[in-house]
Amino acid sequence: MPGPDSLSAYLGVAAVLFSAGVLAMATRRNAIGVLLGLELMLNAAALQFAAYGRFRADGLDPQGQTAAVFVIVVAAAEAAVALALLFAVYRTSKDVDLEQTRELRS
Repeated sequence: MPGPDSLSAYLGVAAVLFSAGVLAMATRRNAIGVLLGLELMLNAAALQFAAYGRFRADGLDPQGQTAAVFVIVVAAAEAAVALALLFAVYRTSKDVDLEQTRELRS
């Protein structure tokens, strides 16, 4: 059985986070819930990169940390753009329901 400071423990937590993000994206109709699911998935990817960097060779590999920071920066940019779009949709329709947004296109 792996200990609490093993690669498989970190990957297990990342898999649970990723699965929770997929579930949130699949079941939410509200755009904010979908964005939260996407953020969970990106955080799981960052955790995996950091864990691989930690457990590679001597544990001082900066590639994993660099990739994790890059994923976090991309997630922040994605959140900023998505929230700006949500504010624009909310101003026009007074709702952030994704089904409502699909109806606005037609």
